Amino acid sequence: MIDGHTQLYGFYANPAKHSLSPLMHNLSFKTLGINATYLAFEIPEHFEQAAAAIRALDLGGINLSHPFKTAIIDYLDELTPTAQLLGAVNTVTNRNGYLIGDSTDGAGFIAGLAQHQQSVTAKTVSVLGAGGAGLAVIAAVAQNQAKVIHVFKRQNATFDKIVQRCHEIGDATQVEIQVHPYADQAEMTRILAQSDYLINTTNIGMGQAQDQLPLPLTTLEALAPAAIVCDLIYVPKATRLLQQATALGHTCYNGLDMLIYQGALAFEEWTGEEMPVPQVTKALYEKLYATVKI
Repeated sequence: MIDGHTQLYGFYANPAKHSLSPLMHNLSFKTLGINATYLAFEIPEHFEQAAAAIRALDLGGINLSHPFKTAIIDYLDELTPTAQLLGAVNTVTNRNGYLIGDSTDGAGFIAGLAQHQQSVTAKTVSVLGAGGAGLAVIAAVAQNQAKVIHVFKRQNATFDKIVQRCHEIGDATQVEIQVHPYADQAEMTRILAQSDYLINTTNIGMGQAQDQLPLPLTTLEALAPAAIVCDLIYVPKATRLLQQATALGHTCYNGLDMLIYQGALAFEEWTGEEMPVPQVTKALYEKLYATVKI
């Protein structure tokens, strides 16, 4: 029951109404008997007022998504090493008015793999795309001491900036990160033949691009036979990439584990308690896949 002692948490994004975070966190609060609630806040403008509200309303913490992961930094007192490395924040914890920014996306990806007894340590990892989620995964894979990371990025206005950021991540973690033009299919084919992981962080495979592959099928067919294929997309449950990779005999994972465990890490930072992952996973499966075409 909500009362005068209920602690409020929230999600800042635009759009925000689609978010599954309220389901995850409110179910967790209820399951663990924590007097708290979590709301999604769609922030169309005046972000500075929304940022100030964290302190003014004594919110216990917030999650952030597009387009606020970098804008929030100016309003924080401290960044974790991961948030500093990425220059982005998806989780803010309020410690008596002292705001700490973290990024749990990449660590959530690694934690999701760990649930399947998989590790990127000492592995050759190829990553398609280097947007916000992509960079978080790249940094986490580097922090977990991959052998080498190959990033395939479109040669657009942000290419040089991403190259620089990847070099900074590589320097900080002592892991080699190479950035290649996405359009260089010959290079992609050569590298995938040596890769232990292929991770798609682009949006190719969802929405209007649901029937598309993020790389040519002939290139995918060059992937090392034992390689694991991951797609950060979780709707549809199996993207065309995962369908094709499964048909080729690869072990495949979608992005639902990353969604769950990035939330679980934020929940633990806020409450000191472990998110009840089995209950959350069951609820998300029912929400996403009982009525969604898979």
